[in-house]
Amino acid sequence: MPRVLHTAQALVDVMVEVPALPSTGSNVNAVGVPRSYAGGAVTISLAAARVGAKAVHGGAHGEGPNGDLIREVLRHNGIGLSSPAIEGTDTGCCYVFVEPSAERTFVTCYGAERAITAESLALLQPEAGDLVCVSGYSLFEPTRDPLLTFLDSLDSGAHLVLDPGAPFASFPRALRKRILARTDVWTSNADEAREITGIDDVRGTLPALGRLLGQGAIVIVRDGADGCYLFERGHLDYVPGYPQKAIDTNGAGDTHTGILLGERALGAPWIEAARRANAGAALKVTRKGPITAPTRAEIDDFLASNPATSLEVH
Repeated sequence: MPRVLHTAQALVDVMVEVPALPSTGSNVNAVGVPRSYAGGAVTISLAAARVGAKAVHGGAHGEGPNGDLIREVLRHNGIGLSSPAIEGTDTGCCYVFVEPSAERTFVTCYGAERAITAESLALLQPEAGDLVCVSGYSLFEPTRDPLLTFLDSLDSGAHLVLDPGAPFASFPRALRKRILARTDVWTSNADEAREITGIDDVRGTLPALGRLLGQGAIVIVRDGADGCYLFERGHLDYVPGYPQKAIDTNGAGDTHTGILLGERALGAPWIEAARRANAGAALKVTRKGPITAPTRAEIDDFLASNPATSLEVH
């Protein structure tokens, strides 16, 4: 079975619920007590593992309570860990401020997760068919050069999955071109797709992205509660979503990506993997915390009680 391998940063998310963000120089009282979760790349790996795929985390992790939390969540969910802990420093954290609208604001503190090397990533030992996840956030220094060296040595049969994130469009053109030329699967939200293509219509972004990628590449663009679009072999498909009353959107996109890749690793066609990812992300936004991805059985039950909407094929 192909594996879902992640190269990006595992962080601890410290969730703080607030009635609204304070203005500069003022203050606000949080709702309840902050809660800490394993987040970042862990969210994708966990979502893939919960649908039954084999997932391995290849990013760096530190010593201390944050690193311990990351390792415990990985172990508890059967997710492999390919590299040893970085001595003398702990994993960083991300403060996530969640407003009643379910929108979230991030403040990130870096730590051991940035201490990757090409050699530490190589311990993932990617093989043909594996889905190797890369985050646009890894293209900042100091993780950029080790990641690029690792990608240059990647088995040609392994599939590079790019989750560009918000910063990808801001990188130098040569760097973007280098990454896109090796990308086999693009998965992003609609705003990220618009930013890189300059096209407002979300449907139009997918063929444009397809032209930037190598021949045969897959493009998935999420459009919030409306679902997602899939561009495969020149065909554009709309996969409807399952709108829910959201209480926490943190990790919804990563959950979608993890389920999508997990289902694909298990042999599902891309369009079926996207349908199940839509359902899983819909369940996730009804739960607090980034690592609340549903299990395969929960997705099955959800789909059974939510009649399938016919897919639009173009």
